[in-house]
Amino acid sequence: QVQLVESGGGLVQPGGSLRLSCAASGSIFGYVPMGWYRQAPGKQRELVATISSDGRNYADSVKGRFAISRDNAKNTVYLQMSGLKAEDTAVYYCNLKSSRDYWGRGTQVTVSS
Repeated sequence: QVQLVESGGGLVQPGGSLRLSCAASGSIFGYVPMGWYRQAPGKQRELVATISSDGRNYADSVKGRFAISRDNAKNTVYLQMSGLKAEDTAVYYCNLKSSRDYWGRGTQVTVSS
């Protein structure tokens, strides 16, 4: 089993920055793909960014503003978000792909003045 715990969400003004963290624990072997997804009210969950041995992948809506990184020694993935917009408001979920998809419980990000 794998457990994912997100942290770092909160309320931020437009144009501000936040860094999300996701700590993974449990049966993790190798450089498994990890990523961040988000779900806004009334919308489907969507991909934000992923990181794997093939590189980094970003949704068009966050390119140039968000950066995903990982610390393999800590089994932790980060999402540095800058230039935040109201439309970035959502619950952000951490994802790990192993024998199946694992999800964290999510962390709320609210961008508002």
